[in-house]
Amino acid sequence: DWSDSYCQCLLHSDGNPRESSPFINNTDDNKGNLYDGKNMALFEEEMDSNPMVSSLLSKLANYTNLTQGVREHEEADEDEGAKKQTVKSPQMGTFIGVYLPCLQNILGVILFLRMTWIVGTAGILEAFIIVTMCCSCTMLTAISMSAIATNGVVPAGGSYYMISRSLGPEFGGAVGLCFYLGTTFAGAMYILGTIEILLTYIVPSAAIFKAEKAEEADALLNNMRVYGTCCLTLMALVVFVGVKYVNKLALVFLACVVLSILAISKNEVCLLGNRTLQNHGFDKCMKTEIIDNVTMTTKLWSLFCKGPELNASCSEYFSLNNVTEIQGIPGLTSGVISENLWGSYGPAGMLVEKAIPSVPASDASQDKHMPYVVNDITAFFTLLVGIYFPSVTGIMAGSNRSGDLRDAQRSIPIGTILAIATTTIIYLSCVVVFGACIEGVVLRDKFGDSVKGNLVIGTLSWPSPWVIVIGSFFSCCGAGLQSLTGAPRLLQAIARDGIVPFLQVFGHGKANGEPTWALLLTAVICECGILIASLDAVAPILSMFFLMCYLFVNLACALQTLLRTPNWRPRFKYYHWTLSFLGMSLCLALMFISSWYYALVAMLIAGCIYKYIEYRGAEKEWGDGIRGLSLNAARYALIRLEEAPPHTKNWRPQLLVLLNLDSELSVKHPRLLSFTTQLKAGKGLTVVGSVLEGTYLTRESDGKRAEQSIKSAMASEKTKGFCHVVVSSNLRDGFSHLIQSAGLGGMKHNSVLMAWPASWRQSNDPQSWKNFIETVRETTAAHQALLVAKNVDSFPHQERLAEGTIDVWWIVHDGGLLMLLPFLLQQHKVWRKCKMRIFTVAQLDDNSIQMKKDLQMFLYHLRLNAEVEVVEMHDSDISAFTYEKTLVMEQRSQMLKQMQLSRTEREREVMLHDTRSVYEGICSDHIFINAQLIHDRNTASHAALSDKTDATPERVHMTWTKDKFCTERNRNREPNASVAVRDLFNMKPNQSNVRCMHTAVKLNEVVVNKSQGAHLVLLNMPGPPKSRGGDENYMEFLEVLMEGLNRVLLVRGGGREVITIYS
Repeated sequence: DWSDSYCQCLLHSDGNPRESSPFINNTDDNKGNLYDGKNMALFEEEMDSNPMVSSLLSKLANYTNLTQGVREHEEADEDEGAKKQTVKSPQMGTFIGVYLPCLQNILGVILFLRMTWIVGTAGILEAFIIVTMCCSCTMLTAISMSAIATNGVVPAGGSYYMISRSLGPEFGGAVGLCFYLGTTFAGAMYILGTIEILLTYIVPSAAIFKAEKAEEADALLNNMRVYGTCCLTLMALVVFVGVKYVNKLALVFLACVVLSILAISKNEVCLLGNRTLQNHGFDKCMKTEIIDNVTMTTKLWSLFCKGPELNASCSEYFSLNNVTEIQGIPGLTSGVISENLWGSYGPAGMLVEKAIPSVPASDASQDKHMPYVVNDITAFFTLLVGIYFPSVTGIMAGSNRSGDLRDAQRSIPIGTILAIATTTIIYLSCVVVFGACIEGVVLRDKFGDSVKGNLVIGTLSWPSPWVIVIGSFFSCCGAGLQSLTGAPRLLQAIARDGIVPFLQVFGHGKANGEPTWALLLTAVICECGILIASLDAVAPILSMFFLMCYLFVNLACALQTLLRTPNWRPRFKYYHWTLSFLGMSLCLALMFISSWYYALVAMLIAGCIYKYIEYRGAEKEWGDGIRGLSLNAARYALIRLEEAPPHTKNWRPQLLVLLNLDSELSVKHPRLLSFTTQLKAGKGLTVVGSVLEGTYLTRESDGKRAEQSIKSAMASEKTKGFCHVVVSSNLRDGFSHLIQSAGLGGMKHNSVLMAWPASWRQSNDPQSWKNFIETVRETTAAHQALLVAKNVDSFPHQERLAEGTIDVWWIVHDGGLLMLLPFLLQQHKVWRKCKMRIFTVAQLDDNSIQMKKDLQMFLYHLRLNAEVEVVEMHDSDISAFTYEKTLVMEQRSQMLKQMQLSRTEREREVMLHDTRSVYEGICSDHIFINAQLIHDRNTASHAALSDKTDATPERVHMTWTKDKFCTERNRNREPNASVAVRDLFNMKPNQSNVRCMHTAVKLNEVVVNKSQGAHLVLLNMPGPPKSRGGDENYMEFLEVLMEGLNRVLLVRGGGREVITIYS
């Protein structure tokens, strides 16, 4: 009759059992209806805190990395989250967003204004060395930067954000401000370049201050100061009006730059003896000319003699030497390259001379008043390095726009490295082309005086020098605007982080987020650079700040690679810590090569900022001599650790491993320790704990032996960590104490690893599985993650696994630990060949195709390589098998309860037997005996943990009379087994149990189908029931869930995010 009604139940049209079904003992209809028809009944109690993966993925799909500033996603306020959705998503690709800005920033003022002079002064070989050194430095930095930039989503703030999140706020603040100062001074340099081109080459007549030859340099500097200030004001206004105009102008400027480079006239240079002449006040390179058979003097004669007459007294050198005219650009075939191979350094005021014979003059005192071309500054190799280096900066231009890129992780490495490769080729070819085509005296003529005041690089251009002059003018303007746009944003990002308190005012801006106050400060600092007025003096300053920044980028990459933090998983794979160290050393070397005193000042500034951020409000104590140094360092580190909980990026499993010991005090499951080693790879904290039953006074020696036994097991399994054995009155309390108190200060565990109690069904003592469930509850209460390994003895030891898979079944999201564990295991040689597969479950109303796309995008942002599969689990009939399994489970637990009851009855019988002798000797019916029978089901220490109903022990107060005693004794002697058996056969399964069993059975079918051959299966562990009534059922559900699988790791998150898409 049972099977008949069962079939009727299954024949209902929709396949779902009706509420009125005679087989479902429906005690929780309200809860049932909420998730009715869902396949996830096992997880429904915790759906509020651990959402289904499908609902989580749809939220993640709407994520955008627009310039929400540098705030972490965990900290973003609710109202800001609402705004996030309305922002139009960024659309810039690699070419427009990274390659062109980098190209424009790298090819700038130095190429046009100083490159020819550097080649002339240093010679082709040394110029080649300078370019190679500087370009290698930026290429190595770009490789490190690509690794950091692809290690998560980089919101606005670019390089500052990357460094501060990799190295912490102290380094981040120091480097961020160095980079800010560098960018600001770069703005000043570009403006000075713009004005130099304007006043020297475009409209020399516009100069306000004019002077004679000797004071010409000072007059030029004053002109630069006045015009530079005006130009800065104008540019700041443009930036204030709106950054979108800057981006539009940038393309125009870049087009000019490209045209200028592509534009490849003839220029003659006039030499007097071997000295180069300034070609300003004369048109013909000759002393005299014959007009109508009359010898006339030229304008050149007037410059060296006291009058135009042929008998006028002239400069001695002018009289002794002839004037010759040579080609300024003799071309590639002229062999000029051999002359230009070697350097020609000299002090300020030294004449620019060609290596040809001439007659020297006895009196050189008047030379400085003559129109010769001279060195304006003392030139030496290291100075040239400092002046040249700014021309390779600008590699961060792409990463600074990370917020506007469609796919920053792909665009930043490709765009930046391509831009550096392109510019390196351009610079190296320029060195060779300039050295091979242009006469040496022209190259060393910084301001182009010998070629009629033209820009020297312009002399190469076709059809007119104006192409390059105008092009370079616009290029400098554009680069200046870019600097004035980028620097305030960087300062705003630093200010909003709140790490440098006095800067916080600069975090505010206009309503649309434009950094007004930051722009003001940038303009003020920029003005300081303009007041220096000399391009050659400003260049080394910004070289320092940029080199400092690049040094820290390399350091950040090297440290992350060597420390192997779990969050360090860059998508860009072509990096190595040795390359980062090489880049770092090169940066340091270049700093001291170009200017040792500026290098020291820059380091001092960075050091001061670092210390300021570190010591702000922090009291430090120093050790008492060398002996206490290690202890003091450890104590200081522990106190620092405790100040704040670890950031999601620094989260790694700090494990408490709970071991069981056998009667010989040896470790039952040593493979648990090898699994710990594989998971930790020697990093982080491992505490191995165990509990002995008894009192500490009696078992103190056993405790020591157990500790030794565990330590030797740890040594043989190569587990690095600490050992902790607790003696307690019962195992339950001991494990509870370990979970609460293991570790010290900030060095506490955040995850618990234990073995699945495989023999819980066979065990006579129900306490074994009750201990397990209470441990699960306590780890949840302590917000710790829990890992439970099934069949732990079959886990691999030291042998490497062949190729296979680690399968992750991600059903509910409880912090992302499921994703992190396979990644950590893959770092170990045992699991290295295993691929990761992620399965998630789609319900009837989920779009599984969209879910798969969202999950792939999520994994892309997490930088994890895994195959993705969405398994559809449709609502299906609850099968006969499920009913039967549930019924058998409930009957079993009922029988256990009966057995326990009868054991309790026997105990009461014994107590009654003791009182019987008293009754037999007493005749009077009026004597009352107050027999107090106490039965405490739980251990006293855990009475408080139980539900309210169980909280008080069963205290039975019986006031006995003789009759009562006799009837009670007879009642107990009655055979009540038949009643119990009859009750068992009349049972109906509880509806919520049926649904939970349905979840377990269906999930198990799907998992076994897909993952039976996997080396390891990771599953979400459902939480234990809120009421303690269904504890043994919970064990049964877990058992069913894992049936037919060899190695399983049940994972339960600790209630916090442990994996992040941010860098």
